[in-house]
Amino acid sequence: MLKKLNFSSRLTFILKCLLISYLLTTGLLLLLALMLYRFGLSEKVVSICIIGIYIIVTFLAGLLAGKREGSRKFLWGLLMGGLYFLILIVVSLIVNQGMQEVSRNFFTVLILCCGSGMLGGMIS
Repeated sequence: MLKKLNFSSRLTFILKCLLISYLLTTGLLLLLALMLYRFGLSEKVVSICIIGIYIIVTFLAGLLAGKREGSRKFLWGLLMGGLYFLILIVVSLIVNQGMQEVSRNFFTVLILCCGSGMLGGMIS
């Protein structure tokens, strides 16, 4: 069964998914900051946890998008991962005021976000 959805409802759904994704990211990063403060985690552990947060959140966004759309689920998951990454890069550029910090892990984070979003879409 294919659902015919108009453009505005799809755009609204995508924006809601991204908002939920970033709220979940914020909550998980705050939890990570609490754990860092409480347990004195090393930089390596914090980096691994941040990567895990990216993977979990984009996977869930792809899962939601794939369930809603019903067809071409992997493309919707890829779109969600790509949009999540795009917003992440824009915010990083604004905060860091340059490309130096962003360019170091650019392609790794791009592949992680898009790949886990696509996987979420395929599993849905």
